Amino acid sequence: MTNPPGLPRWIYLPAAVGALFVMVPLVAMVAKVDWPRFGTLISSPSSTAALRLSLETSLASTLLCLLFGVPLALVLARTDGRVTKFVRPLILLPLVLPPVVGGIALLYAFGRLGLVGRYLEAAGVQIAFTTVAVVLAQTFVSLPFLVISLEGAARTAGADYEVVAATLGAPPGQVWWRVTLPLLGPGLISGAVLAFARSLGEFGATLTFAGSRQGVTRTLPLEIYLQRESDADAAVALSVLLVAVAAAVVIGLGSRRLRAGGAA
Repeated sequence: MTNPPGLPRWIYLPAAVGALFVMVPLVAMVAKVDWPRFGTLISSPSSTAALRLSLETSLASTLLCLLFGVPLALVLARTDGRVTKFVRPLILLPLVLPPVVGGIALLYAFGRLGLVGRYLEAAGVQIAFTTVAVVLAQTFVSLPFLVISLEGAARTAGADYEVVAATLGAPPGQVWWRVTLPLLGPGLISGAVLAFARSLGEFGATLTFAGSRQGVTRTLPLEIYLQRESDADAAVALSVLLVAVAAAVVIGLGSRRLRAGGAA
């Protein structure tokens, strides 16, 4: 393979400006942290409860994304009818919706007087302003990330190996477990990591649909928002903590992709 042609020199200037635009605010935030008190600032009871709740609900929402997103992505990748063309934009719509709008939509769907929530309420099941509402809000905004990642992987992999396995007599269940899932492994991991990271940082839909009850619905982004008004140093420290967790996720995903690319 021949080496790609070099880039024009002028292109490095806007590239550097773009990189600085992202990095300078992060550096400024890190410089603002009261590092001698960092441990104390992030270890208050409300902060640790918010972090624990964020990790637990993000994990639960990621599992829901896997449960529903994997079949959904494969259906979108393997079919190309009118229904699929209509459904795909709706599934991906939360990618561009303001999170607050997503929270309002969830509230009118699963709230006490919502489209579905009124029947759940009659059965004694309340979702809005509970921990379950946090998980649903995170799933709503995270599911498209997994679907779009896995659908792309499924379209790239194609269905040739599945057809060969079926031709050799493998039943559909065996084809699914022995052929389809291994082929989609890298895309599945990428989608799951992105869904987890998006869930961890969710704010608007959670606040609108689940509220901010300490230990019940107050996740780490909500705790940061509240601390910003009462203790700016704690808010900055918690923000750096959240950035560190997100960076670990992104770096882990990037290194996995690099290893996969090197193996290819």
